[in-house]
Formats: sequence, structure tokens, C-alpha cells
Amino acid sequence: MRPDGACADMGTFERYLSLWVGLCILVGILLGQAVPGAFAAIASAEMAQVNLVVAALIWLMIVPMLLKIDFGALGSVRRHWRGVGVTLFVNWGVKPFSMAALGTLFLGWLFAPLLPADQIQSYIAGLILLAAAPCTAMVFVWSNLCDGEPNYTLSQVALNDLLMVFLFAPLVALLLGVASVTVPWDTLLLSVGLYIVVPVIVAQAIRRTLLASGGQAAVDRLLAGLGPVSLVALLATLVLLFGFQGGQIVTQPIVIALIAVPILIQVYLNAGIAYWLSRRLGVAWCVAAPAALIGASNFFELAVAAAISLFGLNSGAALATVVGVLVEVPVMLSVVAIVKRSRPWYERSLFS
Repeated sequence: MRPDGACADMGTFERYLSLWVGLCILVGILLGQAVPGAFAAIASAEMAQVNLVVAALIWLMIVPMLLKIDFGALGSVRRHWRGVGVTLFVNWGVKPFSMAALGTLFLGWLFAPLLPADQIQSYIAGLILLAAAPCTAMVFVWSNLCDGEPNYTLSQVALNDLLMVFLFAPLVALLLGVASVTVPWDTLLLSVGLYIVVPVIVAQAIRRTLLASGGQAAVDRLLAGLGPVSLVALLATLVLLFGFQGGQIVTQPIVIALIAVPILIQVYLNAGIAYWLSRRLGVAWCVAAPAALIGASNFFELAVAAAISLFGLNSGAALATVVGVLVEVPVMLSVVAIVKRSRPWYERSLFS
């Protein structure tokens, strides 16, 4: 049994997402240097601080993922209340704050001499945006790869999507304020409406219409068709971002590696906390495994969209969120391997 819309395994394209992201970095940098006028024209296509080209691409990324969410699954939350409690605690009470602390420690202090001083706060802001949005669609892949409990995964993702509508903006504003980054509230609220509230409503309306007319098979057919579109939109967005960031990256390529350090630490830290708390609370391994993965992964599509809206296409915040995309797949596959190999230990500890 699997959640609606979930994939039984990771496709070839998704498995090598980091490779495609790397190629997009190269293509974006080359195009940014070769045809700067084209990128300037795209940057000027704005309305109410929203870049229309990027907004269209972001919608093509986000809506197919939200189509997978069945909010009817919220009724099963109480059946796995301990696992849900662990993930909620890590997603909303630990991860954003730990990322803000790690970003400040590494980028604001340890690595500061190696980074452009005028971009450091923007990099930290991007990391905060990345951590404040719990992952949605890719979680289904991670959960399936580790044989996670499908009903728990579906209900947890639906709950996180609902909470994002209410918690994302105030949490980001709080942490950006602590990090001494000016918060443009009007733009932040516009981003939440444009990239969370409206896509959720649209996706659920489409989902209900399809279920009423053709059942789950109709939803699956649409998702199969939109899957490649969503990934192509993600890669096109990355080409644009790196087209604008190309000059900075060419002159300081070490920036990418340095930004990745707190992201990597944050993933393993929060996965470890979720896994350890699950064991302490006696949560079954089939729930603890996806709990660790949900606790560690990020909704990077939303983070990229919010960073672009708040700080601009060529900002350090946008670059930081893209680094999150670059490391997401390999690091999450390593977490899948760790929780699977540790299952005998986990269950011995649980039942001993």
C-alpha cells in the first residue's frame, strides 16, 4: 500500500537531480555571461515585486506536488500521534532555529572572511527560508525507499502543508528579525499567498474535480504528465538564478561549498533528533524512519520562490536556497541508507 500519488521508487531523473542541478549551474553561468541582455529583460518583467517569469515556473513546480496531498488523511493523524508529534516538534520547533544558529555560526562568523561581506546576511536569510518550509512531495519518495508507514507519511505531509499556511510567514519574520534582516511584511505575505495559499486551493480544487470524474486513476494520469513539467520548471528556474549569480560564482566558487556546510549539518542533526526521539517514545520503526526524513528535508521549491520574491533573483538568499536543491538528493539518500541499516539496532533498543 502506498499514499495517493506517491511513487514506488525514485525515477532516474530524480535520482540524478543533483547532476542536473550541477549542469544548470554551468549552463546558467555561461548564458548569463553570453547574453546578459536577455536576463536583464527577464528580471524587468515584474508586477507588485513578483517576477512574472519566475512566478510561472514556480507554479509549475509547486502545483503538481500539492496535487498529491490528500487533506482527508488528516483524520488518521491520531493513529500515529507520537510519530506526528516528533515530526511537528522537529519541523517547527527545532529545524528553523537550528538552521538560523548554524548559518550565523558558520557563515556569519567562521566563514565570514571567505565570503562577500555584503551578502552574508542574505545567505543566512536564504538558509532560514529553506529550513522554515517542511518538505512535501519528495517525502513520499524517501518514505517509500525506506518502507515507511504510508498512512503516517500522508497524514504528516497534509498536516505540514496546512500548518505552512499559518506558520511560515510569522516564523520567517521572527528568525529574519533575529538575524537582523529587514522583513518586508507586504512581500512576505504576498509570497505566502502566491506560493502557498493559492496553489493549495487550486491544487485541491483540481484534485477534487478529477476524483469526482475519474477517481484516483485520473489524478495519477495527470501527475504522470505533470511530473516532467515540474522538474523542467525547477531546472529552468535554476538556470535563471545562476545566470544572474554567474559573475559572483565565477569570481568566488568557494561560496557554494561554504553555504552547503550548515545545510549538511542541519540535515543530519534534525534527522538524528527525530530518530532518537522516536526511539525514546517507543515509535515503531516504520514510522520513525519517515519521521527522520520528514524532519530533515525541506520544501526547497517554496524556499526558492520566497527568496526570489523577498530579496530578488540575484540575491545571496536565492543562491543559498539553490544550494539546498543541489545537496538535497544525495544527502537525503544517505539518510535513507542510515535509517535502513540501523533498523536492527533500533528495534532491539525498542523491544529490549
